[in-house]
Amino acid sequence: MKLILSDRPLNIPIQDRDKIHYIDLSSLKIANCTGCFSCWTKTPGRCIIRDDATQVYPRIAESDTVLYVSRLKYGSYDTVMKTMLERAIPIQQAFIRIHHGETHHVQRAVASKKATIIAYGAEDKEEYSIFRQLVSRNAHNMNFEHYEILFTTESMVDDMVKYVIKKWEKS
Repeated sequence: MKLILSDRPLNIPIQDRDKIHYIDLSSLKIANCTGCFSCWTKTPGRCIIRDDATQVYPRIAESDTVLYVSRLKYGSYDTVMKTMLERAIPIQQAFIRIHHGETHHVQRAVASKKATIIAYGAEDKEEYSIFRQLVSRNAHNMNFEHYEILFTTESMVDDMVKYVIKKWEKS
């Protein structure tokens, strides 16, 4: 399955909704992670906070191709996307493994992903650099087998998303 997670509404046509699922995170009610780790200890694989995030993180886990669309803020994902990514912790286990000489969480039935990140609204090249480092570090815990980052302006976001969807259709 292919998944589009966006921190804002997108004006994009999706032809095959069985193969491509689009979620506008800004339209959902997603609370902050409280760091209770119940998703690892009390209810393994499930967050105890009952909100819209419980509908999203299983889709992240099962998707093999993901497009993240997020405003860049201080070299990171903006609040809406960052909150959702933090709430996706139930798709990982509390156990640690050594991967490429580093410690990373063991995944809980998570498909390997081809990920594209469309980042918009950056202020300067330093923000680009910091964000590239962040995505590189997160790639192992997010189970990316491959990823690319596309930087753009806010006015070009929809066009960039359409470009990525066309690439998906060709592959």
